[in-house]
Amino acid sequence: MKKILLYILSFIILFFILPIIFTITPKAETEEVVSNIENVTQEQPEQEVETTIYDYQKYKTIKLFHSGSGQIEELPIDEYLYGVVSSEMPANFEIEALKAQSIVARTYTIYQIMNNSGKHPGADICDNSSCCQAWISKDERLSKWTPEEAESNWNKIVDAVNSTSGKIITYQNKPINAFFHSNSGGKTESSLNIWGGIDYPYLKSVETAGEEGYTQYSSEAKFTKEELLNKLKEKYEDCEIDYSQENCIQILEYTTSGRVKTIKFGNKEIAGTEARTILELRSTNFTFTISEDEIIFSVIGYGHGVGMSQTGADALAKSGSNCEEIIKHFYTDVEIVEVNSL
Repeated sequence: MKKILLYILSFIILFFILPIIFTITPKAETEEVVSNIENVTQEQPEQEVETTIYDYQKYKTIKLFHSGSGQIEELPIDEYLYGVVSSEMPANFEIEALKAQSIVARTYTIYQIMNNSGKHPGADICDNSSCCQAWISKDERLSKWTPEEAESNWNKIVDAVNSTSGKIITYQNKPINAFFHSNSGGKTESSLNIWGGIDYPYLKSVETAGEEGYTQYSSEAKFTKEELLNKLKEKYEDCEIDYSQENCIQILEYTTSGRVKTIKFGNKEIAGTEARTILELRSTNFTFTISEDEIIFSVIGYGHGVGMSQTGADALAKSGSNCEEIIKHFYTDVEIVEVNSL
C-alpha cells in the first residue's frame, strides 16, 4: 500500500507541480524583457528619420582637371559641388540662395559632361572659373575663413548641396547650360548678345531688384589717355585716338538690357564684350567721361550678366523666395527635376 501511495505522489509531482515551477519567470528577468522592448520602441523613430544619400545612377562621380597642376582627380559629384559652391558664392548668403547655386552648379556640371566631353581630355570639367566653374578643396577653403566661422560655414555649404541632391534644371527635358554671374546691375543679359549670338531660349533678360546694396553693384576704372591707348594697342597696333575730336570715344550701340554692344575708340570699332576684356572692366554695362587728364569708366554690375545673378539670388532669398522660385526667376520656362528622370 505504501508503494502505491509513493507512485501516486511521484506522478503528481512529475506531471503537475514541476511544469508550474519552470514556467514562472523571475521578476528581474521579466523587467529585463520589458526594458528591451521599450528600447526597441524608442530606437525605431531614429531609423525612420535617417537621411539617405541620393543614388546617382549615372553621374555618381566626375573627373576634375586641376588647371594648376595638370592632374585629374575623381570625386563624388556632390563632394565636388561642395568645392564649387564654397568657391563661387559667399557662405554668408541666404541658405536658399546657396541651394539655388547648388542646383545651378550641378546642372552646369552635367551639361558639360553631356555636351563638352572633349573639352578636357580625360576629364569632365576643370577648376578654372574663366573656362568652367571655380572649385576649391575643403582644406584650402577652411583656411581662408576665420577659425570661428569655418566649421559653420562649411556645414552650411554641405547642407545646401545635400538638401538639393540630384536636382537639376531642364528645358524641354534636357539639362540647361546654366550660366551664372556675380551681379546683374538690376537686369540680366540675353545670351543672344554674348558669345557670338547663341540664342538659348531659357537665357533671356530679366529684371532683379535689391542688387544695388552689394559691393559688386558698382565700380570705376580710371586711365590716363596714354594708358588707354596703350591698352588698345596691345590688341590693335594700328589703333589711334585723337582726343581733340568730340566723338573720339563713342558708344555706337546698346543691347536690349542696356549694356554696351559696340563702342568706337578712335579709328577702331569693337564689341562691348571685347572692350570689357581689354580694359578689365567688371561688366559691359558702363558709361565714361573724358577729362583733361584721364578717362573714367563707371561700371554697373559684375560679370557677363547671363543667367542667375548671385547677389540677385541672395536678394530674392532675403525677400522670401525659395531656391526653386529663384531659379525660375532667372531661367525662362524651365523645370527642376531629378537627374535620374532624364
